[in-house]
Amino acid sequence: MTAQLGRIIIYTKKVDAVAAFYCTHFGFDRLQLEGDRIVELVPSGGGAHILLHPMGAGRKEGQALVKLVFDVEDVDAFCRAAKARGLEFGAIHHADGYSFANAKDPAMNSVSVSSRAFAHG
Repeated sequence: MTAQLGRIIIYTKKVDAVAAFYCTHFGFDRLQLEGDRIVELVPSGGGAHILLHPMGAGRKEGQALVKLVFDVEDVDAFCRAAKARGLEFGAIHHADGYSFANAKDPAMNSVSVSSRAFAHG
C-alpha cells in the first residue's frame, strides 16, 4: 500500500496575503468552508493542496525548513510572467540539465520553480 502527498500545511499569520499569492502566481483556487479557520488552496491543474492554518502567537513565520517546489517546463518564461504579476524571483540557476529559481511568499516561506521534473523524462 502506498500513500500520495495530498496536502501541505503552511502556518501563517498572513492567511489572506498568502492565499492571494498562491492564487495569483501559481493558479490555485481558494476554498474556505463557512466556520472553518483553515483556507484550502486547490491547484487548478491537479497536485497537492495547500492548507493555510492560522499560526499561534508564539511561532515565527518562515521558521520551518520547507520549500514548495512548483514544476514548470520553462523557468525563464515563468519567471518573466511572474514578474509582470508582481512576483520577483532570484537568479535562475542551472544544474544537471534543468533550471530553477527561488522566491518567498508573504509569510517568508521559500518557494521555487523548477524544470527538474521535465529534465530526465
